[in-house]
Amino acid sequence: MKTWDVIIIGAGPNGLVAGAYLAKAGLKVMILEKRLEAGGGLATEECTLPMFLHNTHSIYHMMVDYAPPYYDLELFDKYSLRYVHPPLQWVMPLADGRTLCLYNDTERTRQSIAKISPRDAEAYREMSTKYSAYMEEFLAPATYVPPLPPLDQVARLEQTEIGREINELSEKSPKEIVDELFVNEQVKTLMLYAACHWGLPYDVPGIGFLVPLYLNRATNYRLCVGGSHMVAQLLGKIILEHGGMILGSNLVRRIVLNEGRAEGVETEDGSLFRAEKAVISTLDPQQTFLKFLGSDELDQDLARSIADWEWEEWSLLEVHAALNSAPAFSFASSNSELNQGLVYLLGYDNSEELIRHWEAIRQGELLEGAGFHCSFPTVHDPSQAPPGKHTALISQMAPFQLKNGGAQRWLNIKFKESLAERSLALLSKYAPNVREEVLWSCVSTPADVENRFPDMVRGSIKQGAYHSLQLGYFRPHESCSGSRTPIQKLYVGGAGCHPGGLAILGPGYLAASAVLDDLGIPKWWREPDFVRKARDKGLLE
Repeated sequence: MKTWDVIIIGAGPNGLVAGAYLAKAGLKVMILEKRLEAGGGLATEECTLPMFLHNTHSIYHMMVDYAPPYYDLELFDKYSLRYVHPPLQWVMPLADGRTLCLYNDTERTRQSIAKISPRDAEAYREMSTKYSAYMEEFLAPATYVPPLPPLDQVARLEQTEIGREINELSEKSPKEIVDELFVNEQVKTLMLYAACHWGLPYDVPGIGFLVPLYLNRATNYRLCVGGSHMVAQLLGKIILEHGGMILGSNLVRRIVLNEGRAEGVETEDGSLFRAEKAVISTLDPQQTFLKFLGSDELDQDLARSIADWEWEEWSLLEVHAALNSAPAFSFASSNSELNQGLVYLLGYDNSEELIRHWEAIRQGELLEGAGFHCSFPTVHDPSQAPPGKHTALISQMAPFQLKNGGAQRWLNIKFKESLAERSLALLSKYAPNVREEVLWSCVSTPADVENRFPDMVRGSIKQGAYHSLQLGYFRPHESCSGSRTPIQKLYVGGAGCHPGGLAILGPGYLAASAVLDDLGIPKWWREPDFVRKARDKGLLE
């Protein structure tokens, strides 16, 4: 049996982050990964043609300006990681030929909205100021500290005006918040999409605190130069530099227990890896607790809660395409800057159409003519394609279980090709040159997501739905809310625990912190200033 200080299950972004922090702390770290490549959702692949790099899962990184691993691990200064932050973040063309734009500059966004709705332009300016304050004073700090029990957190927030406003928003649904802020249908559509497209149900109350976070982040999306996998490569390099190892093509069978303590991991080929100090699972809660341990090893309430774990309402249907040239949008004929957007929202004229799409998903239906967002990363980072060539991403929300044919239908090649044609046809209405510029395309369906990443059950990109009983202190269960579990020496650090998914790097960061605290090993890093300020105000423990 091979012996390590810490064994980490899963070499996705959180497993790599936890491994890098612990390896730098002097621990002997082993990461076991099912896939040949490390990185999980930080995937950049040549899925169409050679030298065309496609970010096949994680593409828009929203917490680069806050996430501690970027700075603690010196990914920018020492390892030369680079991001681009395009000025024009969102473009939504309207039926009358006008466009609605979100910039990373609030005043420019206000000016764009004012052409559509002067009243909403002022509402956006006020919202932007408020949500930036919410982000700085509480939402960002709370992302990178262990969660408090809900009543304790509510009481702390009640001590400040901003906290009281966040508490009030928390009780509302995304649609209620957007409807209270804006009056124009096109503005509502863009804001509701930006707030919900990461998986928030539009009509569920109790999750409203995430709306200011996502709307603030909607103008803070960044693209990693060279592709998302660059983050994974550098995290892996740090692990190796400090004596750790990453073993691909190793599927975990079980977590080995000895007198109720996690002592190691057994893989499907029968290999045993002993962990003297800790085991961290970054996989989804059901695999971690029910498959690797078994319900007999768990408290009845924990076992029942994990068995009832809910996955997101929708997954993603995506088309990746290699292009001979960049798209030329018809609405950009008099303003070439509109060809420089990061995200384009196409196919929705009002919020009713967007909601109709979501309701169809709940019924397992693919709505004819449903909209989507798309992006052309090489417009901002030419290194992701051969000189003069480009890549495209079309991303549409879609159900995992189809009403006609179930999930298996997604794997039918002719069906997938027909969906690609349909998506490209809609895109061509806005960028007429695109269809003839496509050199090759590749389709990824919700079923493909689950097949590639088994921890993304039912294509669940965040390892589980976001609702009040699966967020914060309850993610994945109140007995595991601080990365620790009821099983001694077993920790959780994946997207299925606080603060969730979307490559924000929080779960792995918190898991590493918990392990070192329990081992009594001093942390080599300093708590971020924005977290300390929130503690000083009493908003965090």
